[in-house]
Formats: sequence, structure tokens, C-alpha cells
Amino acid sequence: MFRVDLNCDLGESFGQYKLGEQEEILNYITSANVACGFHAGDPTVMRETVKMAIAKGVKIGAHPGLPDLNGFGRRPMQITPQEGYDMVVYQIGALQGFLSTFGEKMQHVKPHGALYNMAAKDQALSEAIAQAVYDVSPELVLFGLAGSELTKAGEKLGLQTAHEVFSDRTYQADGSLTSRTQSDALVTDEEQSVNQVVTMVKEGYIESQQQTKVLLRADTVCIHGDGVHALAFAKYIRNTLEKNNINVQAFHV
Repeated sequence: MFRVDLNCDLGESFGQYKLGEQEEILNYITSANVACGFHAGDPTVMRETVKMAIAKGVKIGAHPGLPDLNGFGRRPMQITPQEGYDMVVYQIGALQGFLSTFGEKMQHVKPHGALYNMAAKDQALSEAIAQAVYDVSPELVLFGLAGSELTKAGEKLGLQTAHEVFSDRTYQADGSLTSRTQSDALVTDEEQSVNQVVTMVKEGYIESQQQTKVLLRADTVCIHGDGVHALAFAKYIRNTLEKNNINVQAFHV
């Protein structure tokens, strides 16, 4: 029996702006990445998201991003490794405060958007992020792009590290995600999306946009909660994975 975690970025509403059907999506995922106020989210949204995730038995992780609400954290910024370290510690601490009020432990940390992609290729930044996670708690799981500098940094420090793959993104020959600035960055066909996940989990590779096989490890699969058909897709991918003898469960069950 194969095993994989199914994670989703949640808590990304802000003030009067509502994004996604997170309460319903929580029925189908095993780990929730909760925005911590830099790229999205606010204190009230964070608390409500934590409360809902606990009620559904979904494990909770911090989703730290760059301080860019207007760009949803998807625009790269020039930051030093020390600044990256400080941003991650700060945002983990914000979410940890809410978890403590519910007596719940944090499972993981997954950087968001541009910070995630920057860390995937930047060794110094990835090591700073991994160190930030370790210094807060060496028991936390670090989520990073499969085979990236971030997962390497986590493993080097001795963190439990989850290699992450994406259900709705295309890949380049070097294992990186196709930039969202390109028209072919997203996989919009649901069947194609799920089939590529099953292949990654069971066979350990993805076919790149250059028609090459990229070997990778799939510990956790990311689905996005802000799409038009996000809820229907969450249900579809969960059911399909289980039909393919893939056990869907969180790391700290």
C-alpha cells in the first residue's frame, strides 16, 4: 500500500475578502497550510481556520510567505537569508499562538509562493528557512519542493522533511515548477492532474514540459483551495488516490 499526505493552502481570506470553501475542503485533505498574515490571512481568519481544521481532524502547519498582500506573496523579493529566517520564525510564532489556545500542536511548516520557489533554488535561503524551523522546534516537518534545495537543507539539519509534489502544476526538466508567468504553468484537466499525481506517488517520476522523465519523491501532494472547482477537485483526487491503493494520511496521525 502506497501512502501520501494531501495538503491544501487555507486561511487565505483577508478582512472582507473571502477566498475558497475551506470548511468543505477540510473533509478531504489531511494537512492544512495556514496563511500567517504576510501574503494573506489575518488574525481572525487564522483562528477560525485553526478551529475548523481541529474539528475536522486535519493536521495544521504554518504557511509563511513574503510580506506582499497585493501580490499574494507570488512576486519575488530581494531578501537576505537572515531576513528569510526572521520572517519564518515570526509567522510560525503567530500561528503557534492560536494553536496553543486550542491545546493543539503544529505539524509542519511550508513556505508559500515566491518564498517557496526562491528557497527551492537558493541554498543560503533554504538553509536559513530550515534553521528557522529547527530553532522553533526540531519536531516540526518541513515541506519543500521534491528534490529541491529546501528539502536538502531540511534533511541536512535532521528535520523530518516532506518532499512535495503538485497536482495542478507542470514541471521543468530540472524538477522546478513552470513559472506562473507562462501559459502552460497550470494543469487544468482534472483527469490529467490526478493521473500525474498517481504516477508521481506510485512510480516516482513526472514528465517535464521538455518530455523528459524527472525522478522525484512524493510524500505530500498540494492541491489549491482557491480555484473555481477546488472543492469538487479535492473530493475527486481523494477518491481517486484511494481507488489506486494509495492511503491518504497525515504524517503525525
